[in-house]
Amino acid sequence: MGPAFYVMAILGCGEADAACQPVGRVEARYESLEACNAATAMAVSQHMNLAFPVVAAQCQREDEALAQKL
Repeated sequence: MGPAFYVMAILGCGEADAACQPVGRVEARYESLEACNAATAMAVSQHMNLAFPVVAAQCQREDEALAQKL
């Protein structure tokens, strides 16, 4: 098994109990979960123009993120 890379999804969230939904993806790949998590604040600040009350970012292993798309 090769090295793991991480990608970041941008999530748009509603108010109260409304679930978050994926609305974008950061085009960078990160070599560790820690590096990805460290970049989330900047990514969220760059996506504050989305039409959601709350914008969040979530890091995932790249292979897991691809599997969820299939």
